[in-house]
Amino acid sequence: MRSRHFATLLLALLLGTAPLTGLAQAREPLDRIVAVVNDGAIMASQLEDRFAQTKRQLSARGVDLPPDEVLRQQVLDRLVVEEIQLQMAREANLSVDDTELNSQVRAIARSNNMTLDQFADALEADGLSLGVVRDQVRRELLMRELQQRRVGSRVNLSEREVDRYIEQQGGNMSRDQARQALFQRKANDEMEDWIQEIRSEAFVDERLEPNA
Repeated sequence: MRSRHFATLLLALLLGTAPLTGLAQAREPLDRIVAVVNDGAIMASQLEDRFAQTKRQLSARGVDLPPDEVLRQQVLDRLVVEEIQLQMAREANLSVDDTELNSQVRAIARSNNMTLDQFADALEADGLSLGVVRDQVRRELLMRELQQRRVGSRVNLSEREVDRYIEQQGGNMSRDQARQALFQRKANDEMEDWIQEIRSEAFVDERLEPNA
């Protein structure tokens, strides 16, 4: 019998991101603003959806959980960064066409050895809907496209760096493999710097109450 939360875990792992937001259909009707981000806002309902989802996923992976107030703050910080990126993507007129979106959703279904109909049924059994998942996948793809444009352009590799890396690995890889590994390492470092930059440049007013 499949784990109840396999769908949300699979989505997070496939997209290589933090757990997806906004997937739970049933939610307590909260409408308090917990953060203002430039001209947007993050609502308490969004935060609680992501908070609950993150706890489930970390628990399923056997990760020791921090206190709720610490985890909730971490989740809110992540949501703030995501909101900044989505605003930037809109300003850059980035979009995800239906062909790309459908391909990604089918890939998620295939990764779990399911047809699209079976995947939709499994999501429904887990309290989710395919439509909501499609919307969130679109958001994640938009952020990925933005990151590739803004961060990828900041990564430069020299042939000397590639040669040195191959030597460090004992010569047991091709130049393409070395170039890819080095690019990923540098991209990760650049990503951290870029996230800090956009966070510091944005107007953010967090309103998370103590012991929320």
